[in-house]
Amino acid sequence: MMLKIGVPSKGRLMEKTFDWFGARGVTMARTGNEREYSGAVDGVDGVELVLLSAGEIPRELAAGRIHLGVTGSDLIRDKLADWDRQVVDWAAMGFGHADLVIAVPAGWIDVDTLDDLDAAAAAFRAAHGHRLRIATKYHRLVRDFLTANGVADYQLVDSQGATEGTVKNLTAEAIADITSTGETLRANHLKILSDGLIHASQATLFAARAADWPAANLSALAALAARLGLPVPQVSG
Repeated sequence: MMLKIGVPSKGRLMEKTFDWFGARGVTMARTGNEREYSGAVDGVDGVELVLLSAGEIPRELAAGRIHLGVTGSDLIRDKLADWDRQVVDWAAMGFGHADLVIAVPAGWIDVDTLDDLDAAAAAFRAAHGHRLRIATKYHRLVRDFLTANGVADYQLVDSQGATEGTVKNLTAEAIADITSTGETLRANHLKILSDGLIHASQATLFAARAADWPAANLSALAALAARLGLPVPQVSG
């Protein structure tokens, strides 16, 4: 049985992942045409490359269908309940940086902190008869963050399109979204709360606790760890 490693199937995340492994003596390459999600690994024995979308990798790790996976730390934390019981955070890879933040209209001059947002949400409900809406794709992370910081009287609304446009389109009053530079937020007349950083995400190599870990796979994992210059993750026992 091969040690399966899931890697993003296209774009800069795939290229950066290939570069990261290549710099450590493990060569990854996509094989076949653009429609074929197959690849090859050279530099360590017993490892198979599986190309998946970044959003699929948390699910495949949790199900144990892949042993290792590269995806954003935000996606793991949002898609997997008790994520650290399901995967091992093996190595931060130093690329794919983005911050998940709370942002409100720039015109809300009296709203700069989470405490301000809580007060604004209470006033909004009193004035309008319904809760202030926060548009996001990251329901678990945002809900946990707001609960931990005592913000109430809000509701999360799902955003599958351009989250930054929901305030302008009057489908939400605030947003929680990923940003790298903040330029798109500013272009949409939004500002980040001064204490509104929910999670600083980056591409991370994870190991699945639920995967099958026979001796051959543990041996391949140890060989891969040695090649990468990393300690062997504690995935079983």
